[in-house]
Amino acid sequence: MEKEYFAHETAVIDENCSIGKGTKIWHFSHIMSTCIIGQNCNIGQNVVVSPGVVLGNNVKIQNNVSVYTGVICEDDVFLGPSMVFTNVVNPRSSVNRRGQYVETLVKKGVTIGANATIVCGYPIGEYAFIGAGAVVTKEVAPYALVIGNPAKQVGWMSEYGHKLKFNENGEAICPESNEKYKRENNKVIKVK
Repeated sequence: MEKEYFAHETAVIDENCSIGKGTKIWHFSHIMSTCIIGQNCNIGQNVVVSPGVVLGNNVKIQNNVSVYTGVICEDDVFLGPSMVFTNVVNPRSSVNRRGQYVETLVKKGVTIGANATIVCGYPIGEYAFIGAGAVVTKEVAPYALVIGNPAKQVGWMSEYGHKLKFNENGEAICPESNEKYKRENNKVIKVK
């Protein structure tokens, strides 16, 4: 059966991977065994996807990113250039921690900016926006905008990636989509 994805001739794809239709894998990337990659993903140059990683549909991974065992990215996640995941809480060169990987769940629609670092074990909520260079050391709420080291929440983002400005009633409108959002009890939801 002919493959339904594109892989550049310099890409290395190990056995027992599942790669969805329409996915593109670019120069010098390594897709390791038993990972699952959804449809219409774009995996940039010099990317490593480690064994057992799960990527949903339409995940975009920019150049020089390593997605380590224990990471799960749901649909529509954007991983910016040279951002970093970790998967061991207390690594030591002389101590084998294989089998002690900590899961990191990146929910639907999340954006992680260039050179950000995600310390393992903390879920990142739907449509959260991690600013460039941020160091995430705790859970991130859905729609939250976090920046800095350690990352601190400084606002809320729409599903289209615009900072939301809430009125006195706790309502905001995305300037691009015109979708409405409501803030209550330090949580944001999109109004249907």
